Amino acid sequence: MAGKSKILLTGATGYIGGRLLRSLKEKGCHVRCMARRPEALKHQIDKRTEIVYGDPLKRESLDEGNVFKDIDVAFYFVHSLGSKESFLVQDRLAAQNFSEVAKANGVKRIIYLGGLADPDEQLSDHLKSRLETGDHLRISGIQVIEFRASIILGSGSLSFEMIRALVERLPVMIIPRWLRMAAQPIAIEDVIAYLIAAIDLKTDQSEIFEIGGANKMTYQGIMKEYARQKGLKRLMIPVPVLTPKLSSLWLGLVTPLYARVGKKLVDSIKHPTIVRDRRALEVFDIKPKTGKNAITQALCNEEREFAETKWSDALSAAGNVPRDWGGVRFGNRIIDAREAKVNVPPEKAFEPIRHIGGDTGWYYANWLWNLRGFLDLLIGGVGVRRGRRDPEHAYIGDAIDFWRVQGYEPNKRLRLLAEMKLPAQAWLNFDVEPDPDKDGGSIIHQTVEYDPIGLWGILYWYLVYPLHIFIFPGLIRNIARIAEKNS
Repeated sequence: MAGKSKILLTGATGYIGGRLLRSLKEKGCHVRCMARRPEALKHQIDKRTEIVYGDPLKRESLDEGNVFKDIDVAFYFVHSLGSKESFLVQDRLAAQNFSEVAKANGVKRIIYLGGLADPDEQLSDHLKSRLETGDHLRISGIQVIEFRASIILGSGSLSFEMIRALVERLPVMIIPRWLRMAAQPIAIEDVIAYLIAAIDLKTDQSEIFEIGGANKMTYQGIMKEYARQKGLKRLMIPVPVLTPKLSSLWLGLVTPLYARVGKKLVDSIKHPTIVRDRRALEVFDIKPKTGKNAITQALCNEEREFAETKWSDALSAAGNVPRDWGGVRFGNRIIDAREAKVNVPPEKAFEPIRHIGGDTGWYYANWLWNLRGFLDLLIGGVGVRRGRRDPEHAYIGDAIDFWRVQGYEPNKRLRLLAEMKLPAQAWLNFDVEPDPDKDGGSIIHQTVEYDPIGLWGILYWYLVYPLHIFIFPGLIRNIARIAEKNS
């Protein structure tokens, strides 16, 4: 039935909205995405997806145009947590504007995802705002289906990425009392399942559902389970002090990417987020995962998405991805991507890539490649002594110096897994495709993927990155030069 409804989706550039958009499209739904920055969603346009400008803080932008035209159900994922202004005031205004204009335009239902908390407690501003937003959406009289969720576990979610950053970077962690507060973490897949099921929920009134995973865990428990699944040994020292305010400052130092929202979020962790009303399990045919399985699923999804993603598309599409010195962060991995355009067809552009390593060498700064291999040999690694079995052809499983061929498509792709001793897993990828802007031309994509193991893995990357700045631009530049020279 969901496919027959015309849906308005806000927050499609965010984590929950982006994941929901993908699922709605898979179900054949007609989706209209409302965004403050429509250009960030241009890559999502297809025959069932449209994009309109709208800002709930500017009511006139909702009244004008066709934001709500023919819409049956609207998903509301708007918040101002990252704002420098008072997000309580902004969230209140945005919710009221949105619900009033939606009701005036005949929208039947708003579906909202908020936070799980006891409204009778003295709540943090963040949790108070999440609960108040649901109230302000209902003020207009429109039907609202509100879900109140505990910690959401999924690669890319704020909570999960903060946990990841702490566990990956800190071999020893102090654990204040508030990190031992009970929660009921829920997998992102289960959250999306609830949201989609709400489209066809048979009810004539507004509803509030509390949702969580199959078991209770603390933040400390989630950290321990993440460390176990990643094979990291971490010492966690309980302490009775370290207030949320001091902890938020510490968090800003350890995970600066999340400093602003993290300081607001960490103040909410001192409240338990446990499902008290289990009605969602009775109304919906959904059986949530355990916290352990949610973490496993998050890591598995990350591996699959890395395998399916073409980095040139990902980098160009993700307009809000932070581009820091050292590469681009995707989950735990660091990506260093480059490309070169050549005036030869893909089979010619791929030819030097096919011959890389062994007696041919690495096209640029061979002495540094050999030095790296020699150092690897000294510490018990494979070094570069293996060369390559066949100088003309590569096959999956072949050794090429201190790399192993993990993926190979003739004239298209070579994926190499590093087998030198590293505090990480690392890959070197070459992808070749026709140049859409030039007949007979090609684009060569060169991507380094680096998945650090713990703090030493991160330190190693940044220590050797100055060499990468020297080696990898020269490598792709010479591959392009040789491809054109040999054509």
